[in-house]
Amino acid sequence: MAIDIEAWYRAHGPMVLRRCRQLLKDEQLAQDAMHEVFVRLVRVGDRLDDRAPTGLLYRMATQQCLNVLRTKRRHPEDKVDELLMNIAGHGRMGEDLGARSVLAKLFSRTQESSEVMAVLHYVDGLTLQEVADEVGMSVSGVRKRLRQLRSTLHDMEAA
Repeated sequence: MAIDIEAWYRAHGPMVLRRCRQLLKDEQLAQDAMHEVFVRLVRVGDRLDDRAPTGLLYRMATQQCLNVLRTKRRHPEDKVDELLMNIAGHGRMGEDLGARSVLAKLFSRTQESSEVMAVLHYVDGLTLQEVADEVGMSVSGVRKRLRQLRSTLHDMEAA
């Protein structure tokens, strides 16, 4: 069954944009990410079920934003601008950069979906059941992945 992407855009576009703004903290990047979510829907819309658009779009927006953040991290446009933004936004820049470095190292050692789960649970405050529903896994599977992340982080701290 093909979905009505235009209707989804009108009905759910604001929610997707809010999610992108929340994760990216940049209006232009958020708008670009939101549009990319709907462009992807155009590509795969005929294979989707239209019964649960909110969860699907929320998950797609989260994944798109994480991809944008990974790309920015790998290819920063201007190191000076990035440094200035960090100084302006954080009083404890050294701690923040250290934490970012640790997280980048942690997530480079795990499956991409584990990062999505961690964001949904620890940042967005979703319950394990809600995370499981969003990523299409069992609660025990999500719990195991998050436990593995914590274990890997603990091992990194010990090393």
